Amino acid sequence: MAAVSDRLPAFPWDKLEPYKATAAAHADGIVDLSVGTPVDPVPELIQRALIGAADSPGYPTVWGTPALRDALTGWLRGRLGASAAGHRNVLPVVGSKELVAWLPTQLGLGAGDKVAYPRLAYPTYEVGARLCGAEAVVYDDPTELDPAGVKLLWLNSPSNPTGRVLSKEELIRIVAWAREHGILLFSDECYLELGWEAEPVSVLHDEVCGGSYEGIVAVHSLSKRSNLAGYRAAFIAGDAAVLGELLEIRKHGGMMTAAPVQAAVVAALGDDAHVEEQRGRYAARRQALRTALEAHGFRVEHSEASLYLWVTRDEPCWDTVAHLAGLGILVAPGDFYGEAGANFVRVAFTATDERVEAAVKRLG
Repeated sequence: MAAVSDRLPAFPWDKLEPYKATAAAHADGIVDLSVGTPVDPVPELIQRALIGAADSPGYPTVWGTPALRDALTGWLRGRLGASAAGHRNVLPVVGSKELVAWLPTQLGLGAGDKVAYPRLAYPTYEVGARLCGAEAVVYDDPTELDPAGVKLLWLNSPSNPTGRVLSKEELIRIVAWAREHGILLFSDECYLELGWEAEPVSVLHDEVCGGSYEGIVAVHSLSKRSNLAGYRAAFIAGDAAVLGELLEIRKHGGMMTAAPVQAAVVAALGDDAHVEEQRGRYAARRQALRTALEAHGFRVEHSEASLYLWVTRDEPCWDTVAHLAGLGILVAPGDFYGEAGANFVRVAFTATDERVEAAVKRLG
């Protein structure tokens, strides 16, 4: 066991505990803006679908029900502009983090292989590479990488933590480069529904991939758009050959989405009203926090999408974390996401309206 765990970095969130204790000691309580976990209710129609499928005594399938595959492909065609999407192009997964962490292992990667991801990135991309013994490499522009040995290329647009969005033109260029060099491209698009100052585009869009999903797969989650983080509801879509291989592996591993959750996903993808309602909540919280942070002396960079503000006072991130903890506000230090984030912090706007209002007052 130690041979595997020793490959992994220290769990970053443990380092935040002393600052969390400081923030929690505030007279009006902590405002936790560190983790982007949903706090608003699961929409009623999704709860009803889950409850309605509660009598599910048999094993679910890894591939999902026909109703689920219909919902996934319908959403891909209608929302992402992936007009060629069919049942063989979709596969439900047990939350996107599980997929990210274990994908390199399931692809059969190991020593001598390279997994590439953005210089500022979700830490689990690196974890996935380390779990299988592959080499983790970072990039600013993936097309500037030496393609030798790169077997898996991660994109992340909108980005966690920066909120940066890759344009359609950038995506077309990167997809063409990956295909030219035979590199499998996985695009983490879990924040695609949360564009504020830019309109995120999927790698599966007809104009990006040319109507073919060869060599490309997109990762999507319902955690943020539908407040389903507790349901572990996500899916991947794209190259049928890649998904077919993953399906066989995941069947052997018993990696199946619970039947009631599959029914909940069908309901969630069939309704746009709750997504717009949640977007409205986040937009108001985002604006309130951005205004307050800028008035307090912070500069916001990127942040045109996602659930975070990427901000700096041009000082070491842990100094900023300590300063805000003294105000009872907990944020994530930028170096959790790579050395390039050393002078930034990530501020989530997933707290309740009441807690966001409290943060705004303290920043004022």
